[in-house]
Amino acid sequence: MSKHVFLTGPPGVGKTTLIQKVTQALKSSGISIDGFYTEEVREGGRRTGFDVVTLSGKRGPLSRVSSHSSTSRREYRVGQYVVDLVSFEQLVLPMLRNVNHGSDAEKKICVIDEIGKMELFSQPFIQAVRQTLTGSGTVVLGTIPIPKGKPLDLVEEIRSRKDVKVFNLVKTCP
Repeated sequence: MSKHVFLTGPPGVGKTTLIQKVTQALKSSGISIDGFYTEEVREGGRRTGFDVVTLSGKRGPLSRVSSHSSTSRREYRVGQYVVDLVSFEQLVLPMLRNVNHGSDAEKKICVIDEIGKMELFSQPFIQAVRQTLTGSGTVVLGTIPIPKGKPLDLVEEIRSRKDVKVFNLVKTCP
């Protein structure tokens, strides 16, 4: 039987929207839930990056558009976006550690939206996700990208886990 649920599908299909709706329904039912989701940042109708938003209301940059490369420090890039690894880890890692160190008797749901290229630059994040998936008291509700190009090791590992059910979202005409 599957313990964890992951959504996948092309960008813009509604994975994060569905996660947010499910999260609100679970919270209003009094279920213990924590985690994060990613949200587009737009300026003047143009996407300029992504923010990480925790379910406790904290927000910080995940990535921003950058046309020039910095040679002064290590830079993590996905396409036109520069990933702010420090901001991401400061927001997400304490929350994941908190979920992982709770009592096993207390069942919890942990939202992880998304486990994608940007997030996977963080080795501590990869370790924390693995720990969360193997923790006996935590159910993960997450999102993963559709396979495209070079496989992402952790994403493929999640897809092949026997305790994970992956749902593929598709756009339908109204």
